[in-house]
Amino acid sequence: MSAAAKHRLSCLSLGALVALAGCSAPPPAQIDGSVPQTWTQPVPAAPGAAAADLRGWWKAWGDAALDALIDEALAANLDLAQATSRLRQQRLLAGTVDAAYRPVVTAGMRTLQDIAAIDSYFHASIDVTWDLGLFGAREAGLRSAAASVLDAEGQLQAARVSLVADVAHRYLDIRMAQRQRVLLDEQARLDARALQLAEVRRTQRLGSQEAVQQLQLQSAQRAAQHAALREAQARAAHGLAALLGRTRPEPQWLQADAQAALPGTDALAVAALPADLLRTRPDIQIAQAGVERAAAELGMARSALYPRLVIGGSLLYSYNITQNSRTTQDNMPTLGPQIDIPLFDWSRRRSQADASGLALQAAVQAYRQSVLDGVAEAESALAALAAQRERMTALQASEQLLEQRAQAQARRLQLGLDSEFAGLAGRRAVLQARSEQTTAQAAQALAYVALYKALGGAPLADAGEGQGATP
Repeated sequence: MSAAAKHRLSCLSLGALVALAGCSAPPPAQIDGSVPQTWTQPVPAAPGAAAADLRGWWKAWGDAALDALIDEALAANLDLAQATSRLRQQRLLAGTVDAAYRPVVTAGMRTLQDIAAIDSYFHASIDVTWDLGLFGAREAGLRSAAASVLDAEGQLQAARVSLVADVAHRYLDIRMAQRQRVLLDEQARLDARALQLAEVRRTQRLGSQEAVQQLQLQSAQRAAQHAALREAQARAAHGLAALLGRTRPEPQWLQADAQAALPGTDALAVAALPADLLRTRPDIQIAQAGVERAAAELGMARSALYPRLVIGGSLLYSYNITQNSRTTQDNMPTLGPQIDIPLFDWSRRRSQADASGLALQAAVQAYRQSVLDGVAEAESALAALAAQRERMTALQASEQLLEQRAQAQARRLQLGLDSEFAGLAGRRAVLQARSEQTTAQAAQALAYVALYKALGGAPLADAGEGQGATP
């Protein structure tokens, strides 16, 4: 075969190899992101309610203090700052992935001796290598880098969602504890008065020692409840301070406050809540990144089944230092392809590709499971919200009846038809009903928080957030 024929055969073989490589990229993974058309549980609607606002859902409460705390948390939270730094890191790394498939030029100089140790030579060389990234290797590398960025973006948004929900949760815990402490203080005063009157009744033989002991036990239990409530309030206050990047909570967070604000039922209603809002959940985005990463690994594994083609070239300059008076310099250029063909380890690479295919299948299943988990969390939050609304209605009706009984007893006391001791039980029942209503009101608000957390509700990252290098 002539040299020209050999050259044509080499060109045709190389062209066929490149054409085959262009058809080897794996197809995009098929994922199922379908959600129900409607919710099974009732949506908390009310006349005049606004549509669901995922980016500022807590603003419907009209609480300026909470608005300021969430703004401060978004600006100062360290977990959020870490997630931002990780996103910047992944974006920087993603910008360098394509460099592996561009021409690489290296240069070097050295001196060496021949095998007989007679002459010394000075060598200078310029080497060029270019990995073409065929058979989907380059596309898989870029896809893996994009998946890492997508995952970091999802992690950042997940941190924002969790932060907003946690700040609102701690804030509600503090507000509820402030109001409950006032009610417990009033109940404690009634217990003290009841114990005082019971002692008088016992000395006058109108009551028994057992009744006195029962009131003493009730007073001790009330003190224990008060201690547990202060502990819960302190835990919520310090937790909120940590979310804000502070070392100390505000002093008023640790105090009792009868006027502590809690959102009412009307503030916890929405006009419409499409199920498609579930697609904004950051864990679904993270699961999608997992699918993309698995698909990229499959592409890498498949590309390893085919020959690896690298274009290489070199220019070598040599100068005889020992015999420089009798010889001149010389140079030798080379250029040609380097082909790495998998032969003896092909079965291992085939097994790796099969395993990567199974990993992709698992990632697709994990994506679907994340969608189903989101549906379940949102439905559970809607069920809790509806249950707490019903509980609030029942407790309000109960409180009205107890208030009427207390007013009737107070009227009988004024007319001398009843004793103060007999009316204390009714007054304690009213306070207990108010306490339960406060708990239900806070639970209703917490269910609202859980609903928007399940929907991925939080402000989106700023356009410049995560850009640039980490300082």
